[in-house]
Order: sequence, then structure tokens, then C-alpha cells
Amino acid sequence: MEPKFWQERWARNQIGFHLPEVNPYLLRHWPTLGLADGAKVLVPLCGKSLDLIWLASLEYSVLCVELSEQAVEAFFSEQSLTPHIRQHGAFKVYQSGLIEVWCGDFFALDASAVNDCTALYDRAALIALPPLMRARYTEHLNSLLRPGCKGLLITLDYDQTQKVGPPFAVTDEEVRVLLGARWDLAVLEERDILSESWKAMQDGVTRLEERAYRLDKA
Repeated sequence: MEPKFWQERWARNQIGFHLPEVNPYLLRHWPTLGLADGAKVLVPLCGKSLDLIWLASLEYSVLCVELSEQAVEAFFSEQSLTPHIRQHGAFKVYQSGLIEVWCGDFFALDASAVNDCTALYDRAALIALPPLMRARYTEHLNSLLRPGCKGLLITLDYDQTQKVGPPFAVTDEEVRVLLGARWDLAVLEERDILSESWKAMQDGVTRLEERAYRLDKA
């Protein structure tokens, strides 16, 4: 899956993955991580999520990465924020208050950019990527984030033969294969949401589960 795919999705406004509210798993489970006041949170593939505003409202510093410049500009415009913009290597960095969005390829991010991040929030990154890229993504995360980092991961699980992603199905077994060697994992919540997704039912999906994980990097 090339960057052009996501650029075109945003250009055509095919952004069904965008939630028009703060993610309920974030509201329920983020406080249980016990992060230090003012901790810095890495949010990969952030889109124009309202979750960023919620995290900043709790005085967390939020470092986000997003490939689509259209998504980044839409975020600041819709939130009535005027960002300071600077160039940092391959990234165009937008900053307003506690929110910093690095516009560019997540895989180009180096550890020096996130060496003060002690938390991770992944609501739409892992499930946005096909299998080989998921492995590359988690390897890169492992290289970026230090031991002691805590995080919240949200996944979708369904029969991938019934529907073409994204969002892609990521099983509990795959999460443990991808992250289990470097992170302690705990399922915080698991819900069958098929009845809440008319689009999935319309596409012929017969099972749709969301899982929220707590991550602790060893």
C-alpha cells in the first residue's frame, strides 16, 4: 500500500475511519495507564482525530504523525487553530500549543524525534496497514520507543475473506506475535460491534470485534 492510496482517500473524502467524536475506548481506558503529568504521547497516523484535542486538554504533549497534508490542514482549520509551521528533515511540522503534527512518512521518523515520548496511542495505525506493513510498523515502533513506555492500542477483528480492508482485520494472535516479544499486553475490553456497523453488515461481514489493549514496553 503506497502513500498515494491514502492521499487519494483524503482527496476523495473517503474517510469513514474518521470518528466525529472522541474515541470511547480512549475516554474509558487512557486514565488507567497512570501516566505522569505532562507526558508526551506519540500518535501515529493521526488523521484529523478529535482524540488529539482531548489528550491536549489533559495537558499531555501530543506528537502526531500523518502522511496526508490535507488531513493535517483540515485538523487545524476545523479546530480553529493557527499552527506554527517549520521544516524538520523530510517532515513539515505543524504546532499549536501542546499539539505537534509531523506531516510525512511515519517510517522516516527517527528515534531522536520521539526520545521524550513515554506513551503511545494507536487507534487507526495498525489496522490501516496490510500484513507486511504491519510487521514493518511494529518493528519501527519498537526501535523508536524506550522501555517503560505505556500505550493504548485499539484493533478490529473480522473474517478478512468477507471484506477487503482497510481497516484491516488484526487478530489477537497477530497482535501478540507482532508486539508480544517487546511489550506486555493486556486486553482491557473486547466488544462485538457488528450491530453498530451497517456498512460492515452491508459488505457481508458476519463478525466484527473491537479490542482495546494496554501496552507496557519491557
